[in-house]
Amino acid sequence: MKNYKAKSRLTVEQYINGILEGNRVILSRAITVIESNLESDKILAKEIIQGVLPNSGNSIRIGITGVPGVGKSTFIEVFGKYLVEKGHKVAILSIDPSSQRSRGSILGDKTRMEELATLEEAYIRPSASGDTLGGVANKTGETLFLCEAAGYDVILIETVGVGQSETAVHGMTDFFLLLMLAGAGDELQGIKKGIMEMADMVVINKADGDNVRMSELAKRQYQNALHIFPLSDSGWSPKVSTASAIKNIGIDSVWETILEFKKLVDENGYFLKNRNQQQIQWMYNNINEELKHLFYGSDTIAEQLKELEEAIVSSTISPVKAAQNIIEKYKETF
Repeated sequence: MKNYKAKSRLTVEQYINGILEGNRVILSRAITVIESNLESDKILAKEIIQGVLPNSGNSIRIGITGVPGVGKSTFIEVFGKYLVEKGHKVAILSIDPSSQRSRGSILGDKTRMEELATLEEAYIRPSASGDTLGGVANKTGETLFLCEAAGYDVILIETVGVGQSETAVHGMTDFFLLLMLAGAGDELQGIKKGIMEMADMVVINKADGDNVRMSELAKRQYQNALHIFPLSDSGWSPKVSTASAIKNIGIDSVWETILEFKKLVDENGYFLKNRNQQQIQWMYNNINEELKHLFYGSDTIAEQLKELEEAIVSSTISPVKAAQNIIEKYKETF
């Protein structure tokens, strides 16, 4: 593996070669470039992604979400260590909540997965969620591609899981895992309603000690609830199981279920169909981002927005009319 100087500016070829060699330092630097808002870095990022694209796609992508306090990080650490022991290279893209002041990451997942972080076969990349819907960092899709090109064959994406829509992470993964608790209050249980239909598997975590009986009861309740939902396009019937990450119980059955799912969707063609659709959606997501950047990056638009803000506050124009006016003026520039 080549040794690259830490502070030297790398060429596109050096980034690409470093990633394909599995150099974690280069991989981290490339992800930093992708997350950057600098115009020069945006151009570089596109070239890096294009260069590694033929070597991406060779993984199974697993989204993991759950209610607060369910033990996502503990579960992912134990699950990740299990996968490494099985001979896999695992990348964990952990989406942290963002500080509304600094926009920085709050939780810091490397400090919450200390044992997994020390393994050579595991790579953990915490990212601040910013203002992206569902707690999914804006560049998670691109980061996923780089990790695949670097040889990681299992990608775990941990979402914030605080009740926001998790549609975005579901739209970039192959398998969606929902972690739940037994006996949680109504305020926590209500969170599950919007994502139960997306779940390929529900795992009742912390099923140990005095909680075993309640976990088994919750398992039966969730199984009954899942039968109400129509069969997904994948042809897969969602499974429910219990596990205890802290006691390392039930982790193997989670992986066996994922492999069972993978076998089914490979055979019926859904896996490739879903991946192709995700690629197309990725294009549209980037178009939306570029349009947003062009609009808000315009000095003329910025000046007009300030005037409209003052007009809205003084009640001389409605927010709806103001939005319509600014869009019409922007369309005149084309």
